[in-house]
Amino acid sequence: MRRRASSAAGLLVAGVIAGGGAHAQTALQPYQMVRSLQLIQDRLADGDHAALPMQRKILEMTDAKLRGSDPSEFDDKRNFRALLVYAMSGGNPSTLGLVMSRLKLDEADAKLGAALLDYLNGRPGDAARGLAEFDPKTQPPDIAAPLALVRGAVTALDKPADSFVFLDYARLAAPGTLVEEAALRRTIALSIKSEDASRFLRAGEQYTRRFLRSPYASQFADDFIAGIFSFANDLDLERTATVISQMNAEQQTVVYLRIARRAAIERVERLVGFAEKALAQRKPANASDSDPRAVLYQSLAAVTSQSVSEVGRTLSGIDRTKLSANDRRLLDAAIALVGAVVAPAATQVEADDEATAELPLPEPAAVASPAGETIAADARMNDPAEATGNAQNPTGQVFLEDAKRRLETVDKFLKENGS
Repeated sequence: MRRRASSAAGLLVAGVIAGGGAHAQTALQPYQMVRSLQLIQDRLADGDHAALPMQRKILEMTDAKLRGSDPSEFDDKRNFRALLVYAMSGGNPSTLGLVMSRLKLDEADAKLGAALLDYLNGRPGDAARGLAEFDPKTQPPDIAAPLALVRGAVTALDKPADSFVFLDYARLAAPGTLVEEAALRRTIALSIKSEDASRFLRAGEQYTRRFLRSPYASQFADDFIAGIFSFANDLDLERTATVISQMNAEQQTVVYLRIARRAAIERVERLVGFAEKALAQRKPANASDSDPRAVLYQSLAAVTSQSVSEVGRTLSGIDRTKLSANDRRLLDAAIALVGAVVAPAATQVEADDEATAELPLPEPAAVASPAGETIAADARMNDPAEATGNAQNPTGQVFLEDAKRRLETVDKFLKENGS
């Protein structure tokens, strides 16, 4: 039924855009236009990205219709509720304020409209207080789910547990819609803030089963990866892998590569192993068949390891012609980064060799570290890792920290450019 209604909405909008003109638009009631808007948005949630321009057009049309409506049209309560739904569905807050200023509203409708206006204008505290007396479960069905979504958003600031109740109701009251999709994304983000790993994974499972084709799935991916790192020490990795397995092959690879890269930067060994194991299972038998982008990203994840020279050789062997313009710039940055790490280390080794040839070995002694602790000199000499980071030889550590900072910049570059 929802699919048939969605198709009907598409035909309605297409008719108005293509040939209905102003007359067809004027003939529609506000509640009819808003219902069409909602159905178009549900098509988006279902993965129909072609509906994006249609959504923009119908938002414009609905906005113009509401602004030009006669106040008498809102004597029909369906039209007033449609005004509220329009505002909660990405509409213009100024339109809500303008139309409300023309209407003679009863106390409850005036309070509800004012609270939603506070929400749309970035005053969540005022909105939460204004909406406190409006239980979505007691509201008419056409506004219950979007109102629950809004209440879940504003309640999250002070009462996360109550927010989950509203978000759960929004999902159950509007299954398969953009409201459910948004409620699940909010639930995932709030689960991280509330340190609720079980709820986080449950919401992730629900989202991957239903909404991976949504145009907002990239936001879900960002939050999901952030959650994995927030719960890194005690997250059920087997269940996490099950969630990721719901994605298509390319999505899985990208998620694991992002986990591997960030885990390497932040030295989260548990997640490094988790991601590398998953990526190894996806590696083609013939190395020449490997995706150059995957090789690039995997190499980035290893830049701060001890095999920097090997990473440099791998980067140099990547076929640049098979990379996008953004990835070619990223490859250049990675090669420069490896050079910056390797060159000072090589210079320091040469200097140490020359000094050793000319001077006798020092007796074991205590040397103060930058943190004020004492470390035995002989222990330092026997530990290659320590030798690059003590007070006598800070160069290696300085460049390692610089490498980590540059990798963080690379990670930001990837997100901003969709690489």
